[in-house]
Amino acid sequence: MAMLTPATVHALLDEHGLRPKRSLGQNFLVDPNTARRVVALAELPPRTPVLEIGPGLGSLTLALLDAGHDVVALELDDRLADVLRSVLADADVDSRARVEVGDATTVDLDALLGPAGTSWAGVSNLPYNVAVPVVMRLLETAPPVERILVMVQREVGERIAAGPGDPQYGAVSVKVAYFAEARVVGFVPPTVFVPRPKVDSALVHLRRRATPSVVVPSADDLVAIVRAGFAQRRKMLRRSLVPLLGDRTPTVLEAAGVAPTERAEALGLEEWAAVARSAAEAA
Repeated sequence: MAMLTPATVHALLDEHGLRPKRSLGQNFLVDPNTARRVVALAELPPRTPVLEIGPGLGSLTLALLDAGHDVVALELDDRLADVLRSVLADADVDSRARVEVGDATTVDLDALLGPAGTSWAGVSNLPYNVAVPVVMRLLETAPPVERILVMVQREVGERIAAGPGDPQYGAVSVKVAYFAEARVVGFVPPTVFVPRPKVDSALVHLRRRATPSVVVPSADDLVAIVRAGFAQRRKMLRRSLVPLLGDRTPTVLEAAGVAPTERAEALGLEEWAAVARSAAEAA
């Protein structure tokens, strides 16, 4: 199957009078080898249906179809959606792809994915400005999406997959770890995009956990405590958790087996879960 190249991407933009919108984070992938590499790194079982968010002109869409996967492509920009439909029709693969217009942060994902019981994958070159909200929404509200491979800004990708002690480790890292195993599987230079971004991209692979690896009163309670801890990450937990836990803070930490002098970046998911359980018991 013919992939999109720099020449064909520029030709499509000129033909339809389009210019990439910076406000929507539109950086179009123009390298066929990178598109195929992304699909390979997603490690998808044969014929797994794929939800692609932000398909743009279809570079990654074509690579997914070429690998034998049916695709639902969700595009926010209706102008690009029309062009993508024509690209897929010209490649004679439009019968295996459905292009929908919508916002990934608000769209009805259940309706988009269809009847329950089918295992999906999410493979996307995400706009940098919505990468974290989109990943978290998939993890929190779309259980059928069991595997995710996203191309995101390098710093964001490292934050998503970071562990305790890593420079990028933060509240997002803990939230992701609750739902999935995440790892950075590669990097992509700016030269394979039009227009070129100013930073490298990271490829992050996420595999949903069948069940969370820790027991907590609720995911919301865990997230609230983690956010409080990282809101003042330079402070010791005995101080950073006071706005949320008040005078109970020392007792909660002691019962959880966490030293009050620890800082947020030192705690892994297990320790955060222990604090959440202790806080619930002390409420």
